[in-house]
Amino acid sequence: MALEWVVLGYAAGAEAIMVLLLTIPGLDGLRKGLIAVTRNLLKPFLSVVPFCLFLLMDIYWKYETRPSCDADSCTPTEHLRHQKSIMKSQRNALLIGAALMFYWLLYSVTNLVVRIEQLNQRVERLKNRD
Repeated sequence: MALEWVVLGYAAGAEAIMVLLLTIPGLDGLRKGLIAVTRNLLKPFLSVVPFCLFLLMDIYWKYETRPSCDADSCTPTEHLRHQKSIMKSQRNALLIGAALMFYWLLYSVTNLVVRIEQLNQRVERLKNRD
């Protein structure tokens, strides 16, 4: 299952980079190209949402079927393995949350930037008319 987490990590990283590039001031010359690329990538990146839900169900299933390890019933090695498994599940849950949050941010920022561009064009047309 490590490949799924790598793919999700790369998707979240790509989303974060696109959000940063869209919000960094001073990239006005590149902004139109960035907007076009981002708008074209929003639909493929929507597949992150069901993928995250699948991975969240996987974490839940592993949590429910994990053998309990109380302090008296297991060896130190088993206890360490149990704690490591819990830490991985928490890390993976944070990755899922980050990927979903970055997708939502990318969608929102892209829509806001497109709306700002449309309003700027409308203002320019009104200035040219007068």
